[in-house]
Amino acid sequence: MEVDYKNIKVIGFDADDTLWVNETYFRAAEEEVGRLLSHYETPNKIDQELFIMEIKNLPVYGYGVKGFVLSMVEMALELSNKTVSNEIIEAILNIGKTMINKPIELLDGVEDVLKTLSKDYKLIVATKGDLLDQERKLENSGLIDYFHHVEVLSEKQEVNYSKLLKHLDINPSEFLMIGNSLKSDILPLVSIGAKAIHVPFHTTWEHEKVTIKEKNGVKYKTVKSLTEIIKLLK
Repeated sequence: MEVDYKNIKVIGFDADDTLWVNETYFRAAEEEVGRLLSHYETPNKIDQELFIMEIKNLPVYGYGVKGFVLSMVEMALELSNKTVSNEIIEAILNIGKTMINKPIELLDGVEDVLKTLSKDYKLIVATKGDLLDQERKLENSGLIDYFHHVEVLSEKQEVNYSKLLKHLDINPSEFLMIGNSLKSDILPLVSIGAKAIHVPFHTTWEHEKVTIKEKNGVKYKTVKSLTEIIKLLK
């Protein structure tokens, strides 16, 4: 599906699993908490209950590691009928601290792509998650100087993006969003008249998955890696 990018002036990048590795650590944490609680339920059941708890808590905690950890604790209390040991609760908290302190692992070609595109376009970060955690990751990534603006959104829906573009004083037709999530980074942008490029990551949180019907007929480009984007914009 051909898309015309000649009017693009500002390019937005998602952060987690677009610029650096993130979801992999959540999957590893789920496996670890599954082992910690294995005498209460099967790993599959624990995964299901954790997902239900996360979705229930999203309006309260939002996205990010801290809300994830609180949901793990709450799920452990429910599964154990509030008999889970202090040692297991402490272990769950330590899982979260380990996730927060993970070194930044940039995805292939990220800095080269940003360096090239920043010569011709204004670059921004548009991500969601915990503000403090995202600011820390961006600072530790060494990429901060490539970006004109950083926006940490509570949600990535049409209304949020429209407010962001209004704040940036940019027309949707002049904006391109790049990210790994069809639900958060692609479909809302196309809906408001912007362009979007999908760069899939090897693992996707269940909450971010979309149906074939939801993406059917939506005009966007999918590439295998960020480095392909440079050719598209030449």
